[in-house]
Amino acid sequence: MIFHYPNGQPYKAAEESSPQKPSSSARYGHRGMTLEEDLNVTNRYYIEADRAVIYKKPTPIQIVHVDYPKRSAAKITEAYFRKASTTDYNGVYRGKYIDFEAKETKYAHALPLKNFHDHQVEHMRRIKRHGGIGFIIVKFSKTDEVYLLDADYLDVYWTASREKGARQSIPKSLFLEKGFRIPQKYLPRIDYLQVVDDVYF
Repeated sequence: MIFHYPNGQPYKAAEESSPQKPSSSARYGHRGMTLEEDLNVTNRYYIEADRAVIYKKPTPIQIVHVDYPKRSAAKITEAYFRKASTTDYNGVYRGKYIDFEAKETKYAHALPLKNFHDHQVEHMRRIKRHGGIGFIIVKFSKTDEVYLLDADYLDVYWTASREKGARQSIPKSLFLEKGFRIPQKYLPRIDYLQVVDDVYF
């Protein structure tokens, strides 16, 4: 079966892509893991430990071609990943609804705002308006640092970026000043709930 990204490019599974050299700065036995993989492992740990119920939202798929080799069976032969409608992760923790977007950046000093979309920022505004907890988790891959930043700061920079000639990124200095460094360890790998406890409860 062939999958395509929203831009039309074919999707290649991780095992099909060329092997990557593990980062020498990676720690705790999960070298080369992406932020998404680490968060998925973390969320499984939270669920198994009965600490929280938080899941990655599945990316919607647009089916474009189906074969019917048998009358009683259908086989999807071509499909496209559609643009996600909201954010990456959501769930419940300590009686509160949690919703967040996760981003990884290769830039050492800033997070480009082009990594976000209008509908994601608006979705997080709604979450905050209705008393939910909304934030972004960002990994600066060059330094292997992971930060949690409240969605209100994303909203401020996103709104400001709409002005002509405005800055199109969030500086790392904001993460250092207003964000919170997330501990990385063996399990949970990215213990963001430790930060959520300190910031929101």
